[in-house]
Amino acid sequence: METRDHNDPQEGPMSSSGRRATVEDNHLLIKAVQTEDVDRVQQLLEGGANVNFQEEEGGWTPLHNAVQMSREDIVELLLRYDADPVLRKKNGATPFIVAAIAGNVKLLELFLSKGADVNECDFYGFTAFMEAAVYGNVEALKFLYERGANVNLRRKTKEDQERLRKGGATALMDAAKEGHVEVLKILLDEMGADVNACDNMGRNALIHALLSSHNRDVEAITHLLLDHGADVNVRGERGKTPLILAVEKKHFGLVKRLLEQEHIEINDTDSDGKTALLLAVELKLKDIADLLCERGASTDCGDLVMIARRNYDRSLVKLLLSYGAKEHFHPPAEDWKPQSSHWGAALKDLHRMYRPMIGKLKFFIDEKYKIADTSEGGIYLGLYEKQEVAVKTFCEGSPRARQEVSCLQSSRENSHLVTFYGSESHRGHLFVCVTLCEQTLEAYLEVHRGEDVENEEDEFARNVLSSLFKAVQELHLSCAYTHQDLQPQNILIDSKNAVHLADFDKSIKWTGDPQEVKRDLEDLGRLVLYVIKKGSISFEELKAQSNEEVVRLSPDEETKDLIHRLFHPGEHVRDCLGDLLGHPFFWTWESRYRTLRNVGNESDIKTRKHKSEILKLLQPGPSEHSINADVMKKMNEFYKKSGNFYQNTVGDLLKFIRNLGEHIDEEKHKKMKLKIGDPSRYFQKTFPDLVIYVYTKLQNTEYRKHFPQTHSSNKPQCDGAGGTSRLANPGC
Repeated sequence: METRDHNDPQEGPMSSSGRRATVEDNHLLIKAVQTEDVDRVQQLLEGGANVNFQEEEGGWTPLHNAVQMSREDIVELLLRYDADPVLRKKNGATPFIVAAIAGNVKLLELFLSKGADVNECDFYGFTAFMEAAVYGNVEALKFLYERGANVNLRRKTKEDQERLRKGGATALMDAAKEGHVEVLKILLDEMGADVNACDNMGRNALIHALLSSHNRDVEAITHLLLDHGADVNVRGERGKTPLILAVEKKHFGLVKRLLEQEHIEINDTDSDGKTALLLAVELKLKDIADLLCERGASTDCGDLVMIARRNYDRSLVKLLLSYGAKEHFHPPAEDWKPQSSHWGAALKDLHRMYRPMIGKLKFFIDEKYKIADTSEGGIYLGLYEKQEVAVKTFCEGSPRARQEVSCLQSSRENSHLVTFYGSESHRGHLFVCVTLCEQTLEAYLEVHRGEDVENEEDEFARNVLSSLFKAVQELHLSCAYTHQDLQPQNILIDSKNAVHLADFDKSIKWTGDPQEVKRDLEDLGRLVLYVIKKGSISFEELKAQSNEEVVRLSPDEETKDLIHRLFHPGEHVRDCLGDLLGHPFFWTWESRYRTLRNVGNESDIKTRKHKSEILKLLQPGPSEHSINADVMKKMNEFYKKSGNFYQNTVGDLLKFIRNLGEHIDEEKHKKMKLKIGDPSRYFQKTFPDLVIYVYTKLQNTEYRKHFPQTHSSNKPQCDGAGGTSRLANPGC
């Protein structure tokens, strides 16, 4: 037999007779409240029944039930027996919220005096004010408003529900959906409800009213909302506008009223590409189709005539032909293939569907076609003169829009900036069309973060950063702009893996202040480390680090020196990037090895002319590493007779590298080649700081002729890293 703990909260306390109430007594208490049997309630409470007992299914307490029954006397009785006035049901509703559903003003006032918060909500975000609107309880609504209820509070729901775009509705939307005309009038005229507030799906009160299946007052509600300025071009599920929903309701009066609105978009489509006219034809609504055509609806929105013929509706066929509908409609080719693989499916849908053109642009503001959010709207897929593009939306007249367009217009063709195709204006918005890319640098690195770098030479990082440096250089020199917002989300990778710089709405025309350029260079320095680290350190974290800390985190000498030069560009800040594109960071390992060989081929190095300029420049630093002993022994055999062996100097190390490169492929050196392997990899790994040391010492001398010709700039160099580089020991 099951026993219970004496402290079980569902058990009642001991009665005055010494008997402990049972769970059955608790259920009887609930039933007594529901049947409004005051005497039985009193008896059970005196017998020790638990006043805060909660039913298993919904968590209802005796107090919740009493409030639902609007029995003020039972409520007061339960409270005298210590009923908890703020206890929640399983859905989070308190007695205060239930009182709003019941519409009982006295109980609302009572629970406010017992500690209720006028804006408290259940676990789905419903407040007492919202519930009063849902149930059309006018007096409760007015009382709560007077006590400070937030009229425009949007429903805050659970996190998993928000991810599904649930929640966000207001009391106005609830009243519109339920058809409470009087409540709507009070909310709009007396309480200042926002007629165009939208829920998390982007639906306003007008959409909620038109979606309601049981709303017999939908026409009156629609008129009321329109009279208060409701947006007639807002969208509901699957991109349906109020006009499309009115057609689906087959409501001629609603369609007529909506078409009277000044800014109605009569040719807007839903997410299936259907206009109001196409739907009217499909639903065989001749009167509505006639009205739409009369008001200027485009007949080039689908195979209207064929649909009407299939429905055996001769009068509708005749009507459509009289308004210019084509007998043989030719939809976009089904075999059209987009260039983008990432956005391909959505682009095919966009190409296939009917959309009213905005100048040369075809696009659709819908989640299905959204690429990213922005501070002023979003970025969407589009087709501009049939070219796949990304469409960035702005409010017309926006200063950021002016900056973006002005900067893009100053860029040249085939640049490393996104290409500007054109812009269109419509309904107070500006749509800027640029290169469509597959993903951001941030997204790319997130996918490829764990991949090994082939042969330990990071070609991807080198290529990405080379393109980025060229993009920023072009922005500074050719466009005379600074970006001011360099970050991984603004660096894009297209279908051919080419890198493009984007998002110029925060860019500024260069005024001559070097700090404007330095801000870009500092961000670029952090981006270098971000790319090298494959995004394992977030850019936000790097932005929080000091310049010195970022340099310290660099994994090798080339990266460290490059970032240092970006942080300390010297006087010629605008010209800095041109020179840095010739930095050893951007040299392949083969180029680094060839450079060392070429420098080592200088006659003064080969003859060890100690007083020569180049050997004075190449003063040795501290040494730690050494060449394979067998290899050194083999190479020193050449000097066996003269005794003029390799010495522990930078010059002799370069001479050694030159000689090894000249002779390693000879038959007699097969064993030595097996020990070394690829010379370019061997010397990069053995002497990781030799290249940057030679570069630092020779970059402003005639010997820079040995460096790879990666750029044509002869402008003054950025400041070097300074100090003496840690050198490897050439051995012997």
